[in-house]
Amino acid sequence: MEALTGRLPEDISELKTRMGESPDFIVRELVLVSQQHMAIFYVDGMVDKPALQDSILHPLLHRIAEDNVTLTLLQESILDTGEINLVDSYPNALDQIVAGDVLLLLEGSASGLLVAIPGWKDRSIEESKTQSLVRGPQDAFTETLRTNTTMIRRRIRDTRLRLTNFKIGKITKTSVTVMYLEGCADATLIANLTTQLNQIKVDRIIEGQYLEEILLLDMKPLTIFPRIYNTDRPDVIASGIMEGKIAILTDGTPFVLMLPALFTDFIQSAEDYYQTAVYGSLLRLLRYMSLFIGLLAPSIYIALTTFHQDMLPTQLLLSLAAQREGIPFPAFIEAMLMEITFEILREAGIRMPRAVGSAVSIVGTIVIGQAAVDASIVSPAMVIIVSITAIASFIIPAYTMSVPVRLLRFFFMGMAAILGVYGLTIGFIILTVHLCSLQSFGIPYMKPVAPFRKNANRDAIFRFPYRNRKQQTATAKGNKP
Repeated sequence: MEALTGRLPEDISELKTRMGESPDFIVRELVLVSQQHMAIFYVDGMVDKPALQDSILHPLLHRIAEDNVTLTLLQESILDTGEINLVDSYPNALDQIVAGDVLLLLEGSASGLLVAIPGWKDRSIEESKTQSLVRGPQDAFTETLRTNTTMIRRRIRDTRLRLTNFKIGKITKTSVTVMYLEGCADATLIANLTTQLNQIKVDRIIEGQYLEEILLLDMKPLTIFPRIYNTDRPDVIASGIMEGKIAILTDGTPFVLMLPALFTDFIQSAEDYYQTAVYGSLLRLLRYMSLFIGLLAPSIYIALTTFHQDMLPTQLLLSLAAQREGIPFPAFIEAMLMEITFEILREAGIRMPRAVGSAVSIVGTIVIGQAAVDASIVSPAMVIIVSITAIASFIIPAYTMSVPVRLLRFFFMGMAAILGVYGLTIGFIILTVHLCSLQSFGIPYMKPVAPFRKNANRDAIFRFPYRNRKQQTATAKGNKP
């Protein structure tokens, strides 16, 4: 039996049974002035108690003067709340009750009213903790879906902004919203994404990463590079939507997905556009330089000191040789020991309590590095190289891009230890070919560098003044800007 019966005692018993007689499932039975019996159902802690009292209970008990009360009368004349819907089955009613709605059942009616007055505690809007800026908006997304969509609407006050809602997850029934600007986003991509989301059959969606992994499951070739951008900054998402991209918001997480995502998106920062064009361009060049340092610095050191000593100036070579005197390990083993140690300290600093995490990671790095040098396990030059590499990797604005850089660092270190500079060259060619073969939902990953687009490059590496920039809404469509 799935449909409501209209017999109040049976409906109350069935709903309690389906909820497992849960103590937070509240059932309030009322007798109206017309002597009709009514019941109110809600989950304690999921509804706004003052709104329940003022907008539902008070009107029901003090405003009704009619002898025959109907659901239509309640919906149109009595209840003060804005969102009221009819429901006629147990599953639909319970789905909305556990989502924060209040169910009203009237004796003799085979339907009920669902009144939306959610009232759980929300985290207030705070500053972004993953992509902080010196200048620019300081607000960040929260875990509440409707708050997040509102923050985007505040920035895009255009009637073409479209929202499509989904319920994904057999158990969690997580609310997911797709946002895009009609006329800017690719209609084919929107249709394909909608089909993919409707076909997802999983038990739970807790965070946007669940959706990201599912959406990329069938995308070839496999890669460690991110092809969906995520951020907790509303200004970044709003800017992407206005460029023709699609945002996916998941209830319960402050991180919003944006697609398609290109390689250059992960190197750029919102602050590039809140500073002058010259300063923004310098910052971007610094990030690209830091990207190469974080990727290749240890491997270049290994290659030069192991195979190509003649490429070093004599004075520098003598200094490095003096430092390595008494070191029992080759440069590759040195670098591996230091890199693995630093990765352990990095993760320890993240997982430990915030009050002591940063102190432990900093003190641990200094103490372990100095002790390793004093014990002649590693050379001072290697400590400097690893430290510069670690600092350079933190400059990349998107954390999801720093992860593949850290992983590939070990690959290039191995290539340098085997073949020296030739190994680095081979590895770099393989990496370049791999990046150029990638696509993000039909858009070349390295666009506009490969394939080369002259006009689009005005905002890829350098940040040109606004008067010299054209509208980039065609970027997400794959058309030539």
